Parts: sequence; C-alpha cells; structure tokens
Amino acid sequence: MKTLIAVIGASRADEKAGRAAFEAGREVIRAGFCLVCGGLGGVMEEACRGAREAAGPDSGKIIGILPGTGKNDANPYADIVIPTGLGYARNAIITCAADGIIAVGGGSGTLSEIGFGWQYGKPIAVITGIPGLSAELAGKQLDRRRQDRIMGASSGAEAVALIREALGRKRA
Repeated sequence: MKTLIAVIGASRADEKAGRAAFEAGREVIRAGFCLVCGGLGGVMEEACRGAREAAGPDSGKIIGILPGTGKNDANPYADIVIPTGLGYARNAIITCAADGIIAVGGGSGTLSEIGFGWQYGKPIAVITGIPGLSAELAGKQLDRRRQDRIMGASSGAEAVALIREALGRKRA
C-alpha cells in the first residue's frame, strides 16, 4: 500500500508559501510517497506542481480531493481527481486518507484539517516562517489525547523528513 502525505494550506499563496509548498510536494515524491491535497489553487497547486516536477506526467502519485462536484475544477497537476460535493467536509477525507500531514500557512480551513489530522492520530509538520495559522502551532499539542506535538520545520524537505521519521516510529 502506498504512503500518502497531505500538503495542506491556503487556496491563495504568496511567493514564500508557494515556494515552500512546491518544495514539500517535490520532496514527498522524492521520498517515495504519494501526494494528497485539496486539488485546487494556491498551496495545493504549488504542492502538486512540485510533485509533478519530481514524478513526471501521469504518474498516478498526485491526488486532488475536491470540495465540489466538477473534475475540471482541479489544478492541472493532479493525476487523480476525486470530486466529493462535500465542501469543507472534504477536509476530513484528505486528512483521514493521509498517513502524515504537512501544513503551509493557511487559515481556518487549514486549521480544520490540522484538527482532523490530530484526532485521527496523524503526524503533523508545519512549515514555520510562513504567514498563517499553522506555523503558530509548531511545538504544541492541540489537546491531551496524544503525547506527541505538532512538529515545526523550516522547509518542505525538513517537513518530509520529520514525517518520515514519525511514520517510522509509529510502525515500529
């Protein structure tokens, strides 16, 4: 079974967030994982673009889970597009499907994904130094149901390495 890593964040990305998301997506593929995300623009599109650069065309390794019902709403880099018609509720699907989560900036939608990921027991890394809510959670616990903390990373490559390490500990 393939390991899925979610890259989550805002539907609009400034240059810094875009670079971080691109690197995270690229490094997810280079690490031998598959990428799952919300499939739209901003951080999601940049993560998919980075993944596409590493994976090549039609790799089957880039999955976009859309809030709406139209496949054509997906960014052009997603290989597999899954429209849900669920709006923001699709955030639960993304995080439940993922084995680990990397957050790049974001607002309330990203915060909901982090919350779902926490409840589902998924390792979560946030890229620090990017404007948005996720970076503020580095080093914190959302509640006491888990012993670990949300990990802070300075880059997409570091975030992937932290997730890989956390997944290794979980499986050991």
